[in-house]
Amino acid sequence: MALSYKARRRLSLLVLLVGLPIYVVVAVTLVNWIDRPSILVELGIYVGLGMLWILPLRSVFLGVGQPDPDAAPPDADRMK
Repeated sequence: MALSYKARRRLSLLVLLVGLPIYVVVAVTLVNWIDRPSILVELGIYVGLGMLWILPLRSVFLGVGQPDPDAAPPDADRMK
């Protein structure tokens, strides 16, 4: 089932405002369970986890910054 443009915009906003902070807390908690690895290993873990969250949500964010494809095109008479 494809989401409408408005639904994708709302869902992406929800993910960014609620889901991402929760994911950050979970990622930091997981890294803290490991006894302070070297800085390069820790950086690699954070970069990997930073890329991992977007994979299942790519379709939600795809095209959100573009104009609404379902909206009526602007009237040419108003542009003059």
